[in-house]
Amino acid sequence: MPNRLRFEVAYDGGPFAGWQSQANGNTIQDLLEESFAAVIHQKVRVHGAGRTDAGVHALAQTAHADVPRRTLTPERWIDALNASLPPTIRVLRCRYVTDKFHARFTARGKIYRYRIWNDRVLPPLENGRAWHVPSDLNFESITTETPAFVGEHDFARFAANRGKPVNGTVRIIKAVRTKRIGKCITIEVAGNGFLYKMVRLMVGALVECARGKAAAGAIRERLASPHRPSATGKMVAPAAGLFLVRVRY
Repeated sequence: MPNRLRFEVAYDGGPFAGWQSQANGNTIQDLLEESFAAVIHQKVRVHGAGRTDAGVHALAQTAHADVPRRTLTPERWIDALNASLPPTIRVLRCRYVTDKFHARFTARGKIYRYRIWNDRVLPPLENGRAWHVPSDLNFESITTETPAFVGEHDFARFAANRGKPVNGTVRIIKAVRTKRIGKCITIEVAGNGFLYKMVRLMVGALVECARGKAAAGAIRERLASPHRPSATGKMVAPAAGLFLVRVRY
């Protein structure tokens, strides 16, 4: 019987083509599977809690894999996998679980954090870690508009087209928290699930309000009319400012 290994992975998404396996092999999933193969000399399929796009980071992505034998302790697995992974990907924690656990299907929700650097100059160490918005942002407008997202809504107008059908566009947002420290604005979103580019579209809408390019209440109007065509294009915040904080079970 296979032995299921649950682990948490942190990564800098900048150099990679996202989480999901692709033909070019430059994804987090591909590199993790290569690392397992290097340790046990056979193919192992890695299942993640969800996909992160190219450029998106993770502080704690959850995944699982079925290994043939318990030849290594969880602590040894951490060392062995990290030894063959690039330094931009790291397994943080690891343990054996029953086959009832599934990284994707037993997840109850996720928490994402988005970072905006609102100043004329972006510090070099923030490059690839925050969306640089040099124009003035009305932070009060952001804090006023964020409660509109909380609750159960149809987020069809806050989703991008992935090229294939989705199983419904209704999601529940548990909380949206905003904070400004100096020039850095953070927006943290907790929900039971997220559509393709949903958080980045939510942030884009908030920034449009904070720039004065969208009227107060525009977000509530979009949520109230989820299938009405937009008069203007939707702003998608860049991937570099987005972090998967953790997956809830």
